[in-house]
Amino acid sequence: MRSDRRQDIDAAAITTGDERDIMIIPAEDSARIDVLLVEDNPGDIRLTQEAFREINDAVRLHLARDGIEAMAFLRREGKQADAPRPGLILLDLNLPKMDGRAVLALIKQDENLKMIPTVVLTTSEREADVLISYQLQANCYLRKPAHWEAFDGLIRGINTFWLTKAKVPQPALSHE
Repeated sequence: MRSDRRQDIDAAAITTGDERDIMIIPAEDSARIDVLLVEDNPGDIRLTQEAFREINDAVRLHLARDGIEAMAFLRREGKQADAPRPGLILLDLNLPKMDGRAVLALIKQDENLKMIPTVVLTTSEREADVLISYQLQANCYLRKPAHWEAFDGLIRGINTFWLTKAKVPQPALSHE
């Protein structure tokens, strides 16, 4: 099943820092679903990439390793001037430079960004983090599991709900 689809897919790479992150990009841009992963942990990045690669080859996963990079991507600033508007943001709370709570607050205060579903995906079990995330209008708070099978299942659930079942408003053309 997957091997047939692999022929229609091009591999692309994004260079961030010293590491090279491989993403799957559909051959047809119209079928593409852009997802912004805001994560600094290389292991969690790799697990997320592998999970999406296995379950939805229409997902084009973009990576921001800190809050500053995330906001530059979302606001299309500097090197990110041509960044696509993501259909979903997966946001870790514990990030360098600007933490996920600050990023979430900026997203939800911005008229051009606030309608993008933003899922907090973190290792934090602190009730205070759950509370502040929802106060800042996160669309969902999910705790990252430690084991591959559970992590894969969580990404499958995100894919099923947010990328195939949920209907979200499309941005106005002036915001593109």
